[in-house]
Amino acid sequence: MIDTAANEDRPSLVQVRSLSKSYRTAHGAVELFRDLSLEVPAGELLAIVGESGAGKSTLLHLLAALDAPTAGHVTVDGIDVTALKSAGQAAFRNRTVGYVWQFHYLLPEFTALENIAMPLLAQGMARAEALRRAARWLDEVSLAGRARHRSGELSGGEQQRVSLARALVTEPRLLLADEPTGDLDSRTAETIFALLQRLHAAHGLTSVMVTHHLGLAGRCGRTLVLREGRLLPLAGGDSPQ
Repeated sequence: MIDTAANEDRPSLVQVRSLSKSYRTAHGAVELFRDLSLEVPAGELLAIVGESGAGKSTLLHLLAALDAPTAGHVTVDGIDVTALKSAGQAAFRNRTVGYVWQFHYLLPEFTALENIAMPLLAQGMARAEALRRAARWLDEVSLAGRARHRSGELSGGEQQRVSLARALVTEPRLLLADEPTGDLDSRTAETIFALLQRLHAAHGLTSVMVTHHLGLAGRCGRTLVLREGRLLPLAGGDSPQ
């Protein structure tokens, strides 16, 4: 059963078909969703909300090949993600997907510039070229003056901007953001979301953002709520809490 699809003429960059995910625990099986389907058109900024534990982060992990479904298929930019082996998954994550977490996960022993360059170095790019491209992205997120600062010398908002630049330095088609403003105060959260919106539009991204912030979700192109294993359009009285 298809839970929801975008009513747009653009081709879908993300296609989820009959997706199921369950876990075995000491207390029995836990099913997050079954027969879940979703279309994300190229260029869309999609927000997903829902209660804690509904499976929002797990869904992003499945889109990024960070986890495997119990059943079903995920296709991103023509790639059947669920059919990839370990090496293919790593290459897919490094080239096709940019991922931003709630926590920045910057490497504390490296500078902001070096942290952004890491995905390019992992591709085998020469260090000088990787740093040159990283510097361009530092400028994109308005942190050119902080290139030599380590993560502990940056504010929370600056750390998340570096994280966003790192996610996009490989020029991915798909950006996945898991509560990217969750650890920030309201003013900084607004700044980070505005930056995400700008980069999304400027670089022709397709973006899926998980958030508890209904105000930010409402400013995305479309908002869906994950509830009881189904993705549904957000109704006026819905709350993600």
